[in-house]
Amino acid sequence: MRSYNPDLTPPWKRSAPVPEVPADPDLVVEEVSTGFCGAVIRCEAGTVTLEDRFGKHRVFPMEPRGFLLEGRPVTLVRPSRPAPSLPSRTASGSIAVPGARARVARAGRIYVEGRHDAELVERVWGDDLRIEGVVVEYLEGIDDLPAVVAEFAPAPDARLGVLVDHLVEGSKESRLAARVSSPDVLIVGHPYIDVWQAVKPAALGIPAWPTVPRGQDWKTGICHALGWPPNTGAAWQHILSRVTSYKDLEPELLGRVEELIDFVTAP
Repeated sequence: MRSYNPDLTPPWKRSAPVPEVPADPDLVVEEVSTGFCGAVIRCEAGTVTLEDRFGKHRVFPMEPRGFLLEGRPVTLVRPSRPAPSLPSRTASGSIAVPGARARVARAGRIYVEGRHDAELVERVWGDDLRIEGVVVEYLEGIDDLPAVVAEFAPAPDARLGVLVDHLVEGSKESRLAARVSSPDVLIVGHPYIDVWQAVKPAALGIPAWPTVPRGQDWKTGICHALGWPPNTGAAWQHILSRVTSYKDLEPELLGRVEELIDFVTAP
């Protein structure tokens, strides 16, 4: 009496078995359906988290034949041993240096327009700035920016970076920035009326920042539109408390602050 294989799939349609590979940290694979390529940074509950070369993270289910390893299909499985703990990161996304002491302050400085701007920079980049020895000071305004720069006396070993609110073409801020010309000074800015807008609305649980009619104080108008008490100081502390990392900030601010840090710390 003949015995028959219960699998009636024709041989030419059957998928060949693929190897099972432990999803160990730093293993570089490519997800089949999206083409996303990255290194394993976490494996849990049937999913694996990959990080690409730009630092972007994506989570994928560990399905059979779901990944390519060196161009060949594999099935990722959980590692047999616990993955080593990953280095913690600072609020800016940099790898933290446990036990690191603050470096002696550099001669170079970063000036930011406004106390709120300085507090936000400290909240997200404070750990990085202390390790690099970069001091951030706030300006009450930039109407005297050329004089402020001249008083600082920038030099190759004492560079000055300046972060300006609402630095867009044709604005008063852009005209003042254009009056400063020195290879040891970098003036950058974000497009927002106030640094409040650099915080993503999602971090505050609102769909978008309200539009404030021209001629009305912007911060007061924001408080009114959102139903907050007319206390801009308290409103800012609420906003600041919802910022836990760089992920809560808009790219237009992130890139400019990183640019200033790189400029001031360049050899």
